[in-house]
Amino acid sequence: MGYDIDAPLPAQDEILRQHFGQLRLETRPRGFADVTHKVASWLSSARAKDGMVTLFLRHTSASLTIQENADPRVQTDLLDALDGLAPESGPYRHNTEGPDDMPAHIKTMLSDVSLSIPVIGGRMALGTWQAVYLIEHRARPHAREIVMCFQGSFETG
Repeated sequence: MGYDIDAPLPAQDEILRQHFGQLRLETRPRGFADVTHKVASWLSSARAKDGMVTLFLRHTSASLTIQENADPRVQTDLLDALDGLAPESGPYRHNTEGPDDMPAHIKTMLSDVSLSIPVIGGRMALGTWQAVYLIEHRARPHAREIVMCFQGSFETG
């Protein structure tokens, strides 16, 4: 599927609006949760057309990323790399929530809690092998919340 990079700007009389939503999910311990289809479904139900969707994760020990969706070994290698950068055995002062808590904060800082993705023709303009993931950095499951905001034009009728 291709996108017209030189797509015309919205007509002068087209009203640009915004729409907000929340995505709540229970995560599994330490791993990637693909949220691409949930975000796409929300955009579809909002009748989003052209604009930008922003995702914001309301947590400090999990993160959002866009990563390859074809080979699950990529996710395993990324988790291993993050564990190498922020091991549980580090000399951390903050450990009141367990040995995985401070490393989770570091991993979140190394990745991100917010993403902005262009939306063209009602679909996120992701590459062929890209998906949107929530990464759980903690050793146990958690309830996580993503705030979603679409800004742009909407289908009418």
